[in-house]
Amino acid sequence: MAIPLVEWVGIAAACLTTSAFVPQALSVLRTRNTNGISLRMYVLFTLGVALWLAYGLLIGSWPVIIANTITFLLAAVILAITWQNNRS
Repeated sequence: MAIPLVEWVGIAAACLTTSAFVPQALSVLRTRNTNGISLRMYVLFTLGVALWLAYGLLIGSWPVIIANTITFLLAAVILAITWQNNRS
């Protein structure tokens, strides 16, 4: 069964946007340095990604679900570290 073009576009978009986010996440995880990261922005970003994940689940789009699950987990960890650093 061939994958439709629209799914390939979704897969490509998911791979690019998620992989673009990974270096930032890895840097924060390695160094715990969140200087220059806006807590407000990460709260909004993480909520937005959670909504994209919900949307993907509602429409049954695997590229949207997988990409936003990975991005949500990474963003949530960065948000937690940023929150912790701001409280210190």
